[in-house]
Amino acid sequence: MKKLFVPFIIITTIVVFNRCSSQRKATTDAPKLTYENDLKTVIAGNCSPCHFPPKGNKKPYDNFANVKTDIDEMIRRIELNPTDKGFMPFKKPKLSDSVIAIFRKWRADGRLEK
Repeated sequence: MKKLFVPFIIITTIVVFNRCSSQRKATTDAPKLTYENDLKTVIAGNCSPCHFPPKGNKKPYDNFANVKTDIDEMIRRIELNPTDKGFMPFKKPKLSDSVIAIFRKWRADGRLEK
């Protein structure tokens, strides 16, 4: 009887701990951001009227391809202080940390379109 009891306890413990860790991972995984659902409206609200819709000689950010290509430079410029050369959005207040985090998360999530 003792020979069966020890393996039973070990197997039960493994199963219980395995299920606990799987449930925790499932609840902490945040959905990935996409250009269409998350970033496009942020860009439209903060980069218009210069980049969205395209105006003059400014690169248009009303399309996924341009934003995907330029996201590193966009993040670099929105992280600058308003007194720094190259700061964006031009003639507007600095974006909040939570808005800048959207740009960073979209890049980290793999620059998904939809």
